[in-house]
Amino acid sequence: MQSIIEIKKILQAASVQELPDFINTYSGDERLGVRKLTETAKKRLAELEKERARIETLRVYEEQYGEYDYICGVDEAGRGPLAGPVVAGAVILPKRCRILYINDSKQLSEKKREELYSVITEQAVSWAVGYASPERIDEINILQATYEAMREAIGKLRPAPGILLNDAVRIPDISLPQVPIVKGDAKSITIGAASIVAKVTRDRIMRDYDQIYPEYGFSENKGYGSQGHIESLQKYGPTPIHRKSFLKNFA
Repeated sequence: MQSIIEIKKILQAASVQELPDFINTYSGDERLGVRKLTETAKKRLAELEKERARIETLRVYEEQYGEYDYICGVDEAGRGPLAGPVVAGAVILPKRCRILYINDSKQLSEKKREELYSVITEQAVSWAVGYASPERIDEINILQATYEAMREAIGKLRPAPGILLNDAVRIPDISLPQVPIVKGDAKSITIGAASIVAKVTRDRIMRDYDQIYPEYGFSENKGYGSQGHIESLQKYGPTPIHRKSFLKNFA
């Protein structure tokens, strides 16, 4: 007879597809430890089914506009920070895409965002990012700079999208059909994917800047106005990547 430790190792190594066989194999075992392991397997299956159902709710807009071959989600990261660029993400997913755990990037851990970034960029029909520098933000304001970054990202896509699903905004100077969706990164799988691509890209940029300007803690605060960041600003002054138009109340 297999020991409980051996059965536990089997469960730990089991893929989701193997869980039903695990449950069938060990559900008749009367040992308390084995019963707990089968309950754990059942919970994993139930959580998976719940997540699959949630992902279906994120496909409402994709199904509604399913006559378009290429539906593009658009979102940005970094409108609020005191430093660094604003980054826009544009993603076209396959028609039947159901990447689990996609969500508003702010609702995910950094580790999960990185994992999903790899899956999204591997499975996407096309994806791209656009940027607006701190200088550009100061020159034309953050909203116009965000639109500019979005247009850049959209313009890089090959194949070109047929329709845009945007997080909340309508992008000027775009001839494509657009559907602004308030809190779209939590309501559309393609906007959620774009939000993850934009967020991960920008966070990586800010970690690189942390190596250049270690006094400001960019790896942790990503350029947002944390207490430590503001104290560094007051002590050392702004860097070339700070948005001068954002600093009136801080430095």
